[in-house]
Amino acid sequence: MTELQLPTTYVARRNFFNFLGITCRVLDKAGGLLFFIKMKAFKLREDITIFRDESRSDAVINIKARQIVDFSACYDVTDVASGEKLGACRRKGLKSILKDEWEILDADDGLIGHAKEDSMLLAMVRRFLSNLIPQTFHIDALGDQIGKLKGTWNPFIVKYDVDFSGNNGQIDPRLLLGMTVLLLTIEGKQK
Repeated sequence: MTELQLPTTYVARRNFFNFLGITCRVLDKAGGLLFFIKMKAFKLREDITIFRDESRSDAVINIKARQIVDFSACYDVTDVASGEKLGACRRKGLKSILKDEWEILDADDGLIGHAKEDSMLLAMVRRFLSNLIPQTFHIDALGDQIGKLKGTWNPFIVKYDVDFSGNNGQIDPRLLLGMTVLLLTIEGKQK
């Protein structure tokens, strides 16, 4: 098994939810597959595995909810090969009603960053008028902006252009990949 290589820019996309579950792909800028995610439908406790390809034979990262039902859910992100906990991502329950916001935690649950939806006004329009306006999330490492997930308009696919080129080692890129997948799968269910 080779070390997990992550570019600083990539595309993350998800199909519409269906009865068989959610399928996501992380692609390089040329459209080549980097990672594949298949999430089963109707699970009480979210358990997401990121694979190297569509055969699902080589798992690299696991994301698992700590609780069955939790308004401020926390998801542990683990490297499958080593078993190392990379950190966690915690949804800010009440704050996320009006504007999606997440905390990014280190392996000891210390706060190291945030993922925040772009603006309160656009968030309100998305929730109450039209979910066709794409979301954009700003990612920071305790105040230093290190990345952005910019949604693109497509009524059939949730898609983010991801750019973590501002991350100079502040947050493990594998944890940022986990955050990206959570935004696709958990926030993406609202669409």
